[in-house]
Amino acid sequence: MVDGPELLTDVEKETFVLRSPQLRNTRAIDVYLPASYAVDGRRRFPVVYMHDGQNLSDPSTAFGGRTWQLESALGALAARGIEAIVVGVHNAGRSRIGEYSPYRDPRHAGGRGERYVGFLEETLKPRIDARYRASRARETTALAGSSMGGLISVYAFFREASIFGGAVVMSPSIWFGARRILEFVEAARYVRGRLYLDVGTEEGGGTLRDARALARILRAKGYGRGEFKYVEATGHGHQENDWADRLPDALEFILR
Repeated sequence: MVDGPELLTDVEKETFVLRSPQLRNTRAIDVYLPASYAVDGRRRFPVVYMHDGQNLSDPSTAFGGRTWQLESALGALAARGIEAIVVGVHNAGRSRIGEYSPYRDPRHAGGRGERYVGFLEETLKPRIDARYRASRARETTALAGSSMGGLISVYAFFREASIFGGAVVMSPSIWFGARRILEFVEAARYVRGRLYLDVGTEEGGGTLRDARALARILRAKGYGRGEFKYVEATGHGHQENDWADRLPDALEFILR
């Protein structure tokens, strides 16, 4: 059942619990509705599916009590004339790494990413499309995540090219699975869409090197300035506060 809407500045938040037959578990889903959602009953909105949903707005559930300050980001976007439905998909706790990894890693196992993407495509998206005024076009359906969430976002963008037309890939864990994601993206066919990729300069030399490698591959595939944006955030580390700072511009790029 849907809990009562929670007012977050000009954003309404609804929560429900959904079972995944693909992963054989359940999780909470938070849906953030823009301020104008209740005003215009005919308008449909683009949708962004964000991983690690418990970290987006509630300090009581966020990792380390730090959030992505999503409501502030959506308010900033609304001031720029951009509104969207955001679906915060809670991670599965101890199963998080396994679900966000498309490949197995020698030290960390994993490899259930394809099932997780199947959950998004086959179970969650149909529920959102049926319950909310979501624009169902590929061009208005995007993914967003950081770290392992960034890894599964870029994988899903190319794996399910007919479903997702954009991805925000923040500080991706490219190292996982011996960097196989780079080979996957390089071999994948070019698909029209919008990709935002970033990394903080204080995340370590390996993370910075991997992000630059992915950026080179995407440019070589033909993603130009209008479709691809790469950012190296000076002084930023690998944490929610830094991703929160970068989120408004990232969402604007894939939604405008």
